[in-house]
Amino acid sequence: MIKVDVKGCASFVDAKQYDAYVKKALDAFDVLESEKGAGNDFLGWKHLPSEVPASMLADIDGICKDWKARGVDLVIAIGIGGSYLGAKCVIEALSHNFAKQLAKKDAPEVVFAGNNLSEEYLAELMDLSEERNVACIVISKSGTTTEPAVAFRIVKQYIEDRYGKAEAAVRIVAITDAKKGALKTLSTQEGYKTFVVPDNVGGRFSVLTPVGLLPIAAAGLDVKGLLEGAKEAEKALAVKSADNPAVVYAAMRNLLHSGCGKSVEILVNYNPKLTYVAEWWKQLYGESEGKDGKGIYPASVNNTADLHSMGQFIQEGSRLMFETVLHVEKARRSVVIGSDPQNLDQLNFLSGKHVEHCNHMAELGTRLAHIDGGVPQIEVAFEQVDARNLGALLYFFEFACGISAYALGVNPFNQPGVEAYKKNMFALLEKPGYEEATKAIKERL
Repeated sequence: MIKVDVKGCASFVDAKQYDAYVKKALDAFDVLESEKGAGNDFLGWKHLPSEVPASMLADIDGICKDWKARGVDLVIAIGIGGSYLGAKCVIEALSHNFAKQLAKKDAPEVVFAGNNLSEEYLAELMDLSEERNVACIVISKSGTTTEPAVAFRIVKQYIEDRYGKAEAAVRIVAITDAKKGALKTLSTQEGYKTFVVPDNVGGRFSVLTPVGLLPIAAAGLDVKGLLEGAKEAEKALAVKSADNPAVVYAAMRNLLHSGCGKSVEILVNYNPKLTYVAEWWKQLYGESEGKDGKGIYPASVNNTADLHSMGQFIQEGSRLMFETVLHVEKARRSVVIGSDPQNLDQLNFLSGKHVEHCNHMAELGTRLAHIDGGVPQIEVAFEQVDARNLGALLYFFEFACGISAYALGVNPFNQPGVEAYKKNMFALLEKPGYEEATKAIKERL
């Protein structure tokens, strides 16, 4: 289970302040649990872990087996934002750090496209595809979002040209709307297998829907363990209590922001497998809370590497941040530091110690130094980086996000601001129907 420790904030807040923000968080908990708050039509994620149908998992397994029989060794997952970050963070966290370099391949490599408009990226993706046996997962509610639509047009054409349209129909799977939209229409026409993006689950909360589960399964990873961990968290976090980890986290981060003027939260990890967990978390909190002139800016660092780049600023720069540290209690592998007769590096005092012990001491030393430097510390701890714990961590952050945003006074489940850049981009690209906008924006340039 996820544990949250806020003792690293004790010197920055007092007990009465904290109790007041716990009350706010508990009130927000009631709003979330009553399912009557703003955005309540997007709460389908709350019970996903316990309601994922066995038939859907069987369908996912069937696709993976079919692709394996066809010799597929590269799956291109096309999506943007929540349509790829959840899958990406789980795959990165649960895969061998050097899976790409190892000769033995037990499952296809999953790569991502449609999350940028880089011509070089897509050209190099085609270079890779020429060397591999390819299938594709395309994820889009509408089928018209520019970045994934551009990528899918190119990848679809490549697969059809290489394998033929009939074979392409079994090598392409769409995750889209149940009834409408360009991608749904195309899937029906071409005979693609489809999965549904639930209407009541927003993209950034969709990792435990087929949006995340199919790419994760395609990579050969433990989907059932992921769901089991999330299910355990769903049950535990549904209990209203001042000790509920989601309540504690939401209360303290809002207190540090509104009560102490901390406008930036840095998610810190000491395991490179968690790098993309931070990227997923940044979208989750940035898109959920950053509206109405409110919100905490989500940032991240990867330590100990970033202690040699961002460490100086965090230690002594503008006092605008607090840190939330992902504490992994134990490593899943064992490496012990040996002894050296010459001891030129002066490290014999570490002989016989596990590398992870050194990592934990670096983490603890850094946290103490940053407290002394004026940076409050929240710890989010879990046992190890495996499917079960990762599922619990993802659900914890989703549930805490709902509480935190409601406590902040914003709708956690909309994102009205993301359309502004699209309107400008379409005008600059001279999309039909945008003639007046094109004329207006060109006058500004």
